[in-house]
This record gives sequence, structure tokens and C-alpha cells, in this order.
Amino acid sequence: MKNLNGKVIALTGAGSGIGRCLAIQLAQHGSHLSLSDVDEAGLKETKELLSQDIVVSTHIVDVADREQVYAWAENTVKDHGHVDCIINNAGVTSIASIEEIRYEDFNWVFNVVFYGVLYGTKAFLPHLKQRPDAHIVNISSVNGFVATPRNGAYACAKHAVKALNQTLQQELRNTSVNITSVHPGGVKTNIARNARSYDSKEIHQEQIVSFEQIAGTSAEKAASIIIKGILKNRKRQLVGFDAIVIDALSRIFPQKFSDMLGFLHDRVRRKRMKNT
Repeated sequence: MKNLNGKVIALTGAGSGIGRCLAIQLAQHGSHLSLSDVDEAGLKETKELLSQDIVVSTHIVDVADREQVYAWAENTVKDHGHVDCIINNAGVTSIASIEEIRYEDFNWVFNVVFYGVLYGTKAFLPHLKQRPDAHIVNISSVNGFVATPRNGAYACAKHAVKALNQTLQQELRNTSVNITSVHPGGVKTNIARNARSYDSKEIHQEQIVSFEQIAGTSAEKAASIIIKGILKNRKRQLVGFDAIVIDALSRIFPQKFSDMLGFLHDRVRRKRMKNT
């Protein structure tokens, strides 16, 4: 997109984290917003932080529910007249090994992280194709490049989002719709704090502290980078220095880098369990 002023942008996960920061910064660019989240209170707080000079609609939407997502797309067009961009940002995770994770928890992650993106893409795409300059922004992750232990459901879903983005880029190449595949590294949000963890409370709390210490990118900075990617029509947008490093290492040493991550994880986990 050449500029965001006056554009109508739909955004999932707008009640906190990167989604809230995206809403604030998009409003500063003059974008009109259709915001969704399952967190009604968080969504209300986000709306209160926005400029009064733009049109904002809020919608309680569970992105894992296809009917809710399609209804949101229709309501967005009713409220705003059209839509120029969808940013599929909502995400959750579960901390568990593949062996121990319950199917309902694996499906919970996959339904939000992948199917939520798929539903958002397909629900908004017919409306986007009617616009002269439209955009789909789907948030994958560095976990779309390489998986890490006890985060398998999330990694599987983010790999699937990356594949979806690459497919869309090929299929929509001769249309007015651009696709940006976003791959953040560690970003300071509540995703780890809100995870469904199979570890003890003590170990999970240590994991939260460790994540917050090593997450090198603020949600505000992540949002700024994503918006720059939209304005430059980038097909692939890395977020954070760690994302740049992980991307490079995963391509240069696809197996050795994965093995190293597994070794380091096991070492840290044994130490945590010994101390509890």
C-alpha cells in the first residue's frame, strides 16, 4: 500500500500486545479501523487510546469460529463501506511436548493460529479484490522457520501460515491484493503468560521471566516494523534482530541449528527442574 491515510483496515487480536500497538499506530497514519478480539475489556481499552479523528468499529470475534469471522467481514463493510486491508494477528500457544499435549489443546492453538488466519483471509478476500490497492498481512513467526521443543503446536501452525502466505503470493500475483508474511522473533507480549502450560507453576513462571528477558523487541517496535513492511509492499517481513539471525541460521544450517536449539532447551530445562 502506498499510504495508509483513509484506508479501512481490519485487525484481529487488537485488545493487547502487537495488535493494540498496530491499532494505535495505524490510527496515527489516519487509517479507519475495524478491530476484533475475544477480550471485550481489552478491545474497549484499545479503542479509548485511539484518535477521535478516525472511524473505529469494535467486534467481539473468536477467530477460531469461521461463522464469527465471516460475520465480522460483512459487518466491517457495512460499518465502513469497504475494506482495504486485513491483518491476521491473533495468536495463542501451549507449552507441552507432542507426546503429552492433549488433542484439544493442540487444536486450540492450531484453530486460532492457522485456521483463524485462513478464515480471516478467505472472508475478507472478495472485498479486498474490489479495491485498487489492497493488502493481506498474516503473522507467522520465526517458528515458521524452525521449531523449538515443547512449542510444537505453535510451530506447526506458524509453518502452515508461512505456506499459506507463499501460496497466496503466487495465486494473487496478478491482482490488486498484496501479501506480507510477517515473522517476528521474541516480542514482549502476554502470549507466554497466557499459554496453556503442562509444566509446574514454578517452571512456567520461570519460563515467562526468561521469555520477557530475552524478547528483544517491544510490541510498539514490532508494530512499527510491520507497518513499514505494508507501506513497502514487502512479501516477507522479519521483526527483530533475533529474527534476522534465526532466519539466516535456519537456512545455512537447517538441521544443525535445529539440533542446537534442542540441546540448549534440554540443558535449560534440566537445570530448572533440578532447582524446583
